[in-house]
Amino acid sequence: MSRPELAAAAPLPPVGQGFLVSSLLGCSILWASGFLFIKLSGDISPFVIAAMRGLVGASSLALWFKLQGKSLLPELRELKDWLILGTFNGWAPNVLVSYALSQITTASAAMVQAAGPLIVAVMAHMLFPDERLTRLRFLGVLIGFVGMGILIGPAAFPQSGISPAGSLAMVAVTLSYATANLYIRTIRQADPSRLALGQQVCSGLPATILALAVSGPGAFAPVPSHLGPLLALGIVATAMPMLTFMRMIRRAGPTRASMVGYLLPVWTAILAVLFLDEHLGLREMLGGGVVLTGVAFVTFSGRFKRPGVA
Repeated sequence: MSRPELAAAAPLPPVGQGFLVSSLLGCSILWASGFLFIKLSGDISPFVIAAMRGLVGASSLALWFKLQGKSLLPELRELKDWLILGTFNGWAPNVLVSYALSQITTASAAMVQAAGPLIVAVMAHMLFPDERLTRLRFLGVLIGFVGMGILIGPAAFPQSGISPAGSLAMVAVTLSYATANLYIRTIRQADPSRLALGQQVCSGLPATILALAVSGPGAFAPVPSHLGPLLALGIVATAMPMLTFMRMIRRAGPTRASMVGYLLPVWTAILAVLFLDEHLGLREMLGGGVVLTGVAFVTFSGRFKRPGVA
């Protein structure tokens, strides 16, 4: 993102709490199910999972566009946005999440990702005048990063039994999503549904090329036997929440839209306990609780509503 692009970012329009709350709930539940579907996909290569997630997501959105009689072809001005979002909000974090879940539990992964709003808040503070941190919100950032230390700090010790690679992969996922969220804010005029479509197209195709180059065509052999979870991953946990999330960022801004990370570990932990027979340890509960406390300070302190917001 260049400075001229950031300077051109349009002020956010008023947004009601009803829209924000319903969008956050819908997005967080659907996105949390993605961790479950990845686990249910077995030992498929992370590159193949990312490829299938992008291709299925793009296909479902393309079908939705065709039923509405809308064009699928990108305009020249859209190509850069599609490519950037396809990378930072698509194939790169999708590969990293799939890898991380082969190393750590779904609940642990989601709790690391819960720090996303903290990273977005810090970056938005530096980039956008209307997203400045107050002292109380800055305190929340510090608290949240202490929680991150509790979650991933022990991974530095070999005897901890925690995968450092899996933990660091989730940190990279969080940074990637934060970058994409802030970039969306700089796009002055765009249809959120077209951003979602372009992101999935530019996520699925590069991930497929990478899967063929890194893992080879044989890596796709297990796909038919895991088609159910992969279809659900692409449609339910990717295409559907992405449409809503794009609208949230465009209407409510990156800081408030990133609050979806506040709810994500809650739903993920519930799904993991119910369907994957996972158990939360004291470290996960303590670290996750501290992270979410910091996120709460950041997102709910200061001006939650702008003047004139209904």
